[in-house]
Order: sequence, then C-alpha cells, then structure tokens
Amino acid sequence: MSVLNEKSVFTSLNQRGPLAVRDLVDLDRPFSPQGREWVKTLNLSELNVTKYRALRRQVFEFLDISSFREISQLLADSEAREKCSRRAFILLGNMFGISGTEQEIAFRVSEYARTADVVIKSLQNKLFAPYASHINITNEVEIATDPVDLLLMTFDDRYHKKARFEAHRKLSLMSLAGSIDQRERETRIEDKFAQFLAFMNDYVWSTNLKIGEHDIVYLLSRHDGEDFSCSDVRVIKKEEAPTITLSKGMKLTLLKRRRFQVGNRELPIYVSIRKKPPEAKVLKLLRKNEKNPAVAVDDELGLMAVLNSEADVKIFQNHLTQSASNADSFMILEDISDTLTGGTHKGTSKGSSAKTPMLKFFARLGGMRVEFIIHTNQSWVNYMYQRDVAHDEYEVKRIFDPGVAELLFPQEIYFLNHQTVRNNMIRLFRKQIEEAWLWSENGSG
Repeated sequence: MSVLNEKSVFTSLNQRGPLAVRDLVDLDRPFSPQGREWVKTLNLSELNVTKYRALRRQVFEFLDISSFREISQLLADSEAREKCSRRAFILLGNMFGISGTEQEIAFRVSEYARTADVVIKSLQNKLFAPYASHINITNEVEIATDPVDLLLMTFDDRYHKKARFEAHRKLSLMSLAGSIDQRERETRIEDKFAQFLAFMNDYVWSTNLKIGEHDIVYLLSRHDGEDFSCSDVRVIKKEEAPTITLSKGMKLTLLKRRRFQVGNRELPIYVSIRKKPPEAKVLKLLRKNEKNPAVAVDDELGLMAVLNSEADVKIFQNHLTQSASNADSFMILEDISDTLTGGTHKGTSKGSSAKTPMLKFFARLGGMRVEFIIHTNQSWVNYMYQRDVAHDEYEVKRIFDPGVAELLFPQEIYFLNHQTVRNNMIRLFRKQIEEAWLWSENGSG
C-alpha cells in the first residue's frame, strides 16, 4: 500500500490529504471561509474525520488545553510553555517506558529528535545528493528537540509553511524513533547483538585468524552489455589487483574474507554482520506503512555472506547448524527462500527485483532470530551491479515507489518532481556502477 493512500497510517503527514499543512494559520478565526471549506473537504471521508478527531484529542492532551484558541496563550507565555514541556516529558516517559529523572527522560527524547534529523540527512546525503539544497532542514526546526516547541511551531503563523511542515514531520519521525527504542529495550537487542557476535567468533569462524582479521582478495568480474549481469567472475590475489587494466564491462571488487573450518578444510567467506540503526528502522516503518516495529522490523539482526560456490553455501549452512549445537542451542531455519539454483525471488518490499538470486532464511538460536542472506561470488556481484537488481537502484525504488519520498518531501513545498528525481538517481547510480575505472571496495565488520 502506498503511504499516500487514504488508509495510510501516516495521513497527518500527507500534503495531498485534508490534514496537510496550510499556507496560513489563524487560530482566532476557526469559522473563516477557508476553515468552512476545509471542514467540507474533511467530511467527505468518515475515516479522515475519525483520524482528525483522534489527532485533535492527542494535541489537546499533550498541551493540556481544551481548544485551539488556548495555543495562542502558550505561544505568548514562556513560563506556561516550560510547565507544559515538563508535563509532556513525564507523559512521554510513561508512554515509551523510559525510567529515570526528568533530565534523563529529556535526554532520551532528544535522541529521538537526533534520529529524526538523521533520517532526513541520510536521504539528503545519498538518494537526494544532487538535490541536497532543496531539502535542507530549516535551522530552527533542526535545533529543536523539545516536542512541545515543535508542536507549537506547527500552529505558529510566524513560521513559514515549510518550517511548520518540517516541525510536524520531525514529531512524526520522533514518535517512530520512540517506538523503536522501546522495542529495542524490551527485546534487549543490544545484548543479543553482542551475544550473536560472540557466538560467531567462538563457534563459527576459524580460530586460526584473530578476531577482526581478514584475508584480502578481489573479485574480477565481466558483465553483459545488455543488463550488466555477471558473465564470469574469478578471485584474484590483492597483489595482482594493481596490475589489472579494466576495460568496458569489467569490475574489480575488494572482499575482506574470514574463514570457517570444516574437518581439515578452511573455506573463505566474506561476511557483513549488522544491527539496523534506528534511522534505517524508521525508514522501514515508513516504507511498510506501519507504526509498530514489532510487526514491520523483523530483521533487526542480520548477516550477509558471500562464498565461492553453491557447494560452499551448503557446507556453510550445515556448519552453522552444527556450530549452534556445539554452543548447546538447537537451531531452526524459518522462512527459507532459495533462488541460487533457479527460480525468482519474491520480495515483499515495493521496488525489489524478482531477478535477485540468493539464499535467505531466518535462524532461530540462543534466544535470537537472525536474518541470513547468502550469495555466491557471482550472485553477489549481480546484487551489487546488475541493472534492475543492483542494491543502489533498489534503495532508490523502495523510497520513491511507495511514496515515502513524496511523504517526506512534498512537491508543493520542496519543488521537486519525484519521478524525475527517481529516474535521474537511477541513471546516476548506473553511471557510477558501469564506469570501467570505478573500483568498488567492500569491507566487513
């Protein structure tokens, strides 16, 4: 479902909908011609009326008022505003299960504000990089961390429409960040991530390498002229890499590989282990049109691995199960999807490609549920570079195609044609990928 749909859970952010930020704010004239026209529009949908009433109740309760006209008094009275803020922090602390003093709760909420800003900055730095100046955050909004200050900005006509929208957007993103933080504390995700790393180091990886030590190699790949799919790939030593002259359709990609031991053999494996940062989880909630991280974020812990062949993939999968037994934990594999040997990948995310071959499953062990995505050298090179498959292209599509880009940066405020931006960014990433001189260097954690 598009996040711009009437049934979206992010209706209040939708500048195409009835709750959009308007050009002017006039709290003293609720029955103006513009207000009456807005009420008529709102009443066209019972669902929107219900959402508006719920939102209005939340605003009144949060500010401890009974009508919109009382907001003007808060805007003019700094002492009343400060008292409102102290009360609001207590409410938020109880809602998100934050224990501690008022200052500790305020610090935690300020972290939610930081996450909200990082969400926008992360998009600005990559997917909107050529358009960064279009989507700069208004200074007054960026430095604000107090939810009451941000909420009052949305009703303060001294602020431009863009600033009022950004204050509203920041509050919405802070709310998602708070839900994510609460979920992480409830599930002890930090502890589980440390446990998972310890399990991999103690039972999975070869002890002949120190923790964090890698064997450095390169993948030299040749790519088809039609879709830039990999037609041939071979592993070369790092000493050989500087002697390689790349021609059109060739890529040289660095891999930092660990090893795992099976019997008397040691097999190489590139691996990237990650815990999703809060800003990535916020974006995933937006893409999934969901406010509950327990429902939408099922891949908090994840591992991506690359092995030389399909045979090595099977060996590693068996080794993983045996390693769990050695750690006194049964391991079961859930939601298995294997397209390395044929078939198509049926991604649930809008913008994902059915052409992406991989072995994907969730492993449940030691009280954890970890997502594994496993590639061969060839499938991983395709995952990085093939047209309509490459991860950079997928990142663009999964933000633009469900409407997340329009939701966060509405055209009427930021003057961006999102279809044009989408297509231009895909072309830019394709150019970067297909330039023969470009080396892609990927390390592991």
